[in-house]
Amino acid sequence: MELLLFHGLVAAHIVTGATGAIAFWVPVVGRKGGANHRRWGRLFTRCMLVTGCLAMAMASLTLIDPIGTHPHLEGRFDAAFLRGIFGWMMLTTALLTINLAWYGWLAVLNKRGGHERNRTPLNIALQYILLAASLNCALQGWLIGQPLMYGIAVVGVATVVTNLRFLWTASPRPTYWLKEHVKALVGAGISVYTAFMAFGSVRVLPELALHPIMWAIPCATGIGIILWHWRAVDRQSAARRAVAA
Repeated sequence: MELLLFHGLVAAHIVTGATGAIAFWVPVVGRKGGANHRRWGRLFTRCMLVTGCLAMAMASLTLIDPIGTHPHLEGRFDAAFLRGIFGWMMLTTALLTINLAWYGWLAVLNKRGGHERNRTPLNIALQYILLAASLNCALQGWLIGQPLMYGIAVVGVATVVTNLRFLWTASPRPTYWLKEHVKALVGAGISVYTAFMAFGSVRVLPELALHPIMWAIPCATGIGIILWHWRAVDRQSAARRAVAA
């Protein structure tokens, strides 16, 4: 029964994750601020929130019964490894996805004169929950000797620090919300593509799940997209200031 539930969660996770992975590219490469941008952005955000919640449920079941939820890996990896990688690390990446999707969505909703509305109890709580999960991920990685978990922990802590800096800024610059919106939602996109490339490879070649290249490709792509859009935001802002002058 537990395995059947786990497989059901995996199936739903794949459906929502794949939908979000496709929807991700419309706001990224399309015209910004238009109807399609908003429509597909909403779809992407909702998919990421659901996908993250499903991943949390999968990770929780793995923590309870690592071998029972991954019988195809029995004999290849021990319970501590499965609990660390597919339990604690997946839980952290799931929380990271939810955190970024919700934070990025609020940033755009409150872009005009409502910055204080970004400081909802849920949004603030998500920062500290992710911080605790990230520190625990690093600890669990140390216990099982998996440095990759340190990397996920660093990403989680960096996300919390930059998010809280924006949230507690009294009077953010006019473009600050836009840069945070881009950072957060592209970051959520990195998360879903990493999951497909890394965790998804377990079914085919389990050793690939921990191969650095499986994590580096979506991360490098996402960082490049973020920096490109940030530069475009700065150029547009400079052009508006020049016209005003």
